[in-house]
Amino acid sequence: MSDVHSDQLLSEVAALPQLPGVYRYFDAAGAVLYVGKARNLKKRVANYFQKSHGGTRIGHMISKIVRMETTVVRSEAEALLLENNLIKTLKPRYNILFRDDKSYPYLKIASHAFPRLAYYRGAVDKKHRYFGPYPSAWAVKESIQLLQKVFRLRTCEDTVYANRTRPCLLYQIKRCSGPCVGLISPEAYAQDVASAEAFLLGDTQGVLSTLEQRMTAHAEKLEFEQAAELRNQMSAISRVLHQQSIEVVSDKDVDILAVKVQGGKACVNLAMVRGGRHLGDRAYFPVHVDDAAQIHHGELDADEGVDPVAADPIEVQVLEAFIAQHYIDVPVPATLVLGRQVSRALIEAISQQAGARVTAVFQPHEQRRHWLEMAETNAGLQLARLLAEEGSQQARTRALADALELASDDLDNFRVECFDISHTAGEATQASCVVFAHHTMQNREYRRYNIEGITPGDDYAAMRQVLHRRYGKLAEALAAETQALAPGDAESEGAEGVEAPPPRTPAARMPDLVLVDGGKGQVSMAREVFSELGLPLSLIVGVEKGEGRKVGLEELVFADGREKVYLGKDSAALMLVAQIRDEAHRFAITGMRAKRAKVRVGGSQLEDIPGIGPKRRARLLQRFGGIRGVAAASVEDLASVEGIATELAEEIYRALR
Repeated sequence: MSDVHSDQLLSEVAALPQLPGVYRYFDAAGAVLYVGKARNLKKRVANYFQKSHGGTRIGHMISKIVRMETTVVRSEAEALLLENNLIKTLKPRYNILFRDDKSYPYLKIASHAFPRLAYYRGAVDKKHRYFGPYPSAWAVKESIQLLQKVFRLRTCEDTVYANRTRPCLLYQIKRCSGPCVGLISPEAYAQDVASAEAFLLGDTQGVLSTLEQRMTAHAEKLEFEQAAELRNQMSAISRVLHQQSIEVVSDKDVDILAVKVQGGKACVNLAMVRGGRHLGDRAYFPVHVDDAAQIHHGELDADEGVDPVAADPIEVQVLEAFIAQHYIDVPVPATLVLGRQVSRALIEAISQQAGARVTAVFQPHEQRRHWLEMAETNAGLQLARLLAEEGSQQARTRALADALELASDDLDNFRVECFDISHTAGEATQASCVVFAHHTMQNREYRRYNIEGITPGDDYAAMRQVLHRRYGKLAEALAAETQALAPGDAESEGAEGVEAPPPRTPAARMPDLVLVDGGKGQVSMAREVFSELGLPLSLIVGVEKGEGRKVGLEELVFADGREKVYLGKDSAALMLVAQIRDEAHRFAITGMRAKRAKVRVGGSQLEDIPGIGPKRRARLLQRFGGIRGVAAASVEDLASVEGIATELAEEIYRALR
């Protein structure tokens, strides 16, 4: 067994059962390193600690393991589903991980006497009819426009619909049948809705047959205008079928998955066919691909009965990871057309999870093959674009480091923080801090600071306050870390029996560059703050606007006494500085406007009352037309609002008076 792990951990490994299950490895900080599954937990996990893995990536991971958790399951399919649920939830460092993207949009037919078409994104319910998911908002809106042309269903909000006294422009251009003013009967409109739903489900031939029967019936009654309308609908559907190349009627709902791996990066392109219509595609880029591939190869040895040489190609591993993680939250269609053959156990597992049979096609023919070829082409193009963008981003980062004569040994961890102040004539002052790291903007690390206790409009005082709040505690932590080293520690560091000081945690790391949006005045204020905190002045750089405030003429101002630098209008370094500065300005001004609007409309007065959340606040404002109306309302009027009890109404009445 390993001599770098605790006896407790090794005893837990020795006591594992020979059953299928899922295991998780944790490091000293409690972060999840890796999540894996096994048909035999004891053999798989013991293999990590019995063999020497040298300086490989799997060896590097194993050296960090201090704790382990396992879960025994009944079957390999359960293990596979649990493994990928945990990967998606815990986001381990050494697993292939597809980051959560924004949710998929749907086309909604809202429940109503005259249902409306709507774009929808969020959780679905049983009250309305939902069709999709669609790969993009554009695909939903294009489908809505198509249904408007063919079936003339309404798209207006219910509040607009209830208050119309004459038809809107959509009726005039034949995109709506005018139910708001009674220009179509409920029965006829219901038939159009039913036809639209059948069309979305792929039953185009059934829709055409129904329309033909209705057209014939009207013609026999000499109702030629109604018959002509139905004829026009049939013609429109026929044109759509021709334009969309809907040739395989049996393929109503299909997902096409293609994978491409190059340069340590991977792309999975997902194309969607719904109701026989190709709706478009979406590209996904996983992380940790190389690390996970190395560890997966190291797992496959004799104790599992698998030859590591015959391990799955990295493309198969990426595709299997996508299928297992993606369809946790997204409905899986009846058919998957795949560019690589995946394990039968995976398809059986997602079928079990979906409660319906899922068929995987690995060598498609005819229309399916055409769809797969398109998806593979798009996967290659998207991956090439990503690699080109990353190369460009890295080049800009290097250009900035070189221009400012900064150390460029570790550009992947080069970090810039930029500050800006925003207010309107001194009102609702806010400071923003945006972060650039790993060659891109890190919007999850952005922060806004409400500035208080200063003279309104004093940008210098605002900058002083935000820098103190941002770096005050960090400076104390760095000072304490420095004092923890005794005078003789530096000489004895690395000597036998003497432990080196722990590495800095990410929280205790100063950025490599601190940008402030401003010239000499703001830089002078930043210099004062850093001098008080004992931080290096060389980190501070001001972005001073050029003559006429023209873009491309900015100059960099330094706090440590260096001369101003003009990088040049076409400089890659200046482009990066301008991007970061502009993002700080955008983030500051949007926050300031939201704060100003909140103050002016008085919305925060309601939210400050215990028991009033966003929903009750919205109901009150909607009922009484604004905060003034709420304040003028009596207790009885307030209590008449849904969700407002008499006691809460009295509390609102007292708070607003």
